Amino acid sequence: MSTRRLVTFIVLFLLANLAIVPAFAVGATGGPAAAPPTGTRVPVLAFYYIWFDAGSWDRAKIDYPAIGRYSSDDPTVIREQIRSAKDAGIDGFIVSWKSTPTNNRRLRLVMTIAAEEQFKLAMIYQGLDFSRQPLPVDRIAADFALFRDTFADDPVFFRMNGKPLTIFSGTWAFDHDAVAAVTDPVRDSLLVLSSEKSVEGYQRLADVTDGDAYYWSSVDPETHPSYPDKLNAMSQAIHGDGNIWIAPFSPGFDARLVGGTKTVARKDGETLATQFRTAEQSAPDAFGLISWNEFSENTYVEPSEQLGDRYLTVLRQLVNQESTDQSPVDDADMGDSSSSPSGTDIVGNTLKLVLFVGGLFGVVALLARRRRKAEKAIHQGSTPVESPVSR
Repeated sequence: MSTRRLVTFIVLFLLANLAIVPAFAVGATGGPAAAPPTGTRVPVLAFYYIWFDAGSWDRAKIDYPAIGRYSSDDPTVIREQIRSAKDAGIDGFIVSWKSTPTNNRRLRLVMTIAAEEQFKLAMIYQGLDFSRQPLPVDRIAADFALFRDTFADDPVFFRMNGKPLTIFSGTWAFDHDAVAAVTDPVRDSLLVLSSEKSVEGYQRLADVTDGDAYYWSSVDPETHPSYPDKLNAMSQAIHGDGNIWIAPFSPGFDARLVGGTKTVARKDGETLATQFRTAEQSAPDAFGLISWNEFSENTYVEPSEQLGDRYLTVLRQLVNQESTDQSPVDDADMGDSSSSPSGTDIVGNTLKLVLFVGGLFGVVALLARRRRKAEKAIHQGSTPVESPVSR
């Protein structure tokens, strides 16, 4: 091959390789570059309760937290809970709240620690009292306005469609106008989901809410085999309106000590896995895990004395499996950078590429120098020494 042809070949080869700079620059650990994201991993949000005092553990409990019988005022406990939740693939807590001096103090504490741990929060408003009776509408409306004005602007709150996520629990106990009286004043600033239990319930309030978060903690996949159809129907109706659907899943249920009669066996994680996959099939905008620490109804996944961390282990496997089917969470509101390649990978791969390009330029320069030398020799009437490279 002549020197000119070889130089042309090398230049073309160089230009072709320059096109792969982005792939080398962002590829992780030297492997092939990842394909551009085509979707995002569905966020997992766990319902979280801040009502615990020392005396709470003396009533209606058959198991206790491994971390001890805590108070919801203990910052050490809250930090450990958030770190354990993150490690298991939970993206945020849906904090149960209504305005009282104690709840407001505890919410601020959770907000502070969650922000430090880069963990997200949402709010579910408890519209029913301890006896499952609806609270006065004026009080609920005032509390939603207080949440908007006092808490919601904090970036720790998870946003969907640009607004902090909130849920109005117990909407089935209120008529349409009562719900509207609560939601209309705040929907410019907050995303307010109902907690209806059917398509008809959701549609009753569709014009005054932004979707639905179904808190279905007691479903038994064995005795209610048609429940996937119900979740799918709710998803289709809600998404048909362009609204938000949060699908429920739970590890089991037993509320007999608080007046219930139904139980759902945990089956060493099988129930949790079945309910997660069923929720996933309904194309949710977020998963609603019931729950982190509801010890009275025994839906908790928080590590406990009897169960250890078994359910966080199962949850981690489920979330990781879901991540292999979809792109990692890449939501600016979530603040999750775990899916990004490390700085070391980018710098290392870029340095390799620079050295490679520099080497090619060096070869081109050497060949050009030899060609000039050969031409000079011809002009002087001498025979140049043939380079092995120019053959």
